[in-house]
Amino acid sequence: MIQTPYYLIDKARLLPNMEKIAWLRENSGAKALLALKCFATWSVFDFMSEYMDGTTSSSLFEVKLGREKFPGETHAYSVAWSDHEMTEVLANSDKIIFNTVGQLTRHEEVSRGQKRGLRVNPGVSTSSFDLADPARPFSRLGEHDPKNIDPVADLISGFMFHNNCENADFDRFDAMLSSIEQRFGYLIRKMEWISLGGGIHFTGEGYPLDKLAERLKRFAGQNEVQVYLEPGEAAITKSTTLEVSVLDTLFNGKNLAIVDSSIEAHMLDLLIYRERAKMNESGDHDWMVCGKSCLAGDIFGEYKFPSPLKPGDRLSIQDAAGYTMVKKNWFNGVKMPAIAIRELDGTERLVRDFGYDDFAAALS
Repeated sequence: MIQTPYYLIDKARLLPNMEKIAWLRENSGAKALLALKCFATWSVFDFMSEYMDGTTSSSLFEVKLGREKFPGETHAYSVAWSDHEMTEVLANSDKIIFNTVGQLTRHEEVSRGQKRGLRVNPGVSTSSFDLADPARPFSRLGEHDPKNIDPVADLISGFMFHNNCENADFDRFDAMLSSIEQRFGYLIRKMEWISLGGGIHFTGEGYPLDKLAERLKRFAGQNEVQVYLEPGEAAITKSTTLEVSVLDTLFNGKNLAIVDSSIEAHMLDLLIYRERAKMNESGDHDWMVCGKSCLAGDIFGEYKFPSPLKPGDRLSIQDAAGYTMVKKNWFNGVKMPAIAIRELDGTERLVRDFGYDDFAAALS
């Protein structure tokens, strides 16, 4: 029995996402790169690489991890590359994507011979959070004006557009892509490849994959480009749980249960976006599930259970793969969750544990 807390990656639940990605690749001609900013647990990269084409990054370390651990293409993107990073970035990538014309021209000489791209910001997105909206006012994420891009078009072979965010609406995706074609079409037709980024929730239940495949194929054909997608959450949605145990209970106007985990340390996006953790509910006993850090708002949410909770009870936080393991931290010195994998045959194995030495090594 693995000691809680731990993230449990279930390959049987990961597989349907991979199969949808493989179907979309086959029927659209698009290539799929795993977005490491969302999920970088390399113990399942061998499994995922059978269905995907490679990785895309947000930093030098992600570039190196992708090249080292995930077969296929390695795309290197960062909001800003430092001069001292360039040698390693170029040595570990197949394409390098610059965020601005300024970055492209600054590193133009050293990056000659590498396939280069530029991030383009179309000024529209599907994000419902200003914090995560790449098209927010005064955004630093990509070049906005075609007039600034045209003079450097000969220095690059592709563009990256990333303006979808948890977008489960195909019609909205279609409309935004049409607007991109209308505004940047003459520049797109000069390119060899176009990345449409991530944030398209095409592995979700009921998503019209056939319509997406047709639209991507048409976009690629009309513009004579290779299309890339960069699924993050779409690749790993519903595949993983955070397994926790109840440590204590109390009543303070509501039934409260304190578990051996923390949203501040282990599911930070819940705190950032003020969202409730997902948990399978049944019964009529109401309990607030709370983290063990000293932060007063360290609360997973309120749920219904078939019976009152008590110390030792095991709880499973659902959909705990995306932006969790890549963001976990040592706040309060709370033990980081271990990482385990449930194989297709149902067996579970521990692949990584974290202890005091890891905590001490992260400091000085």
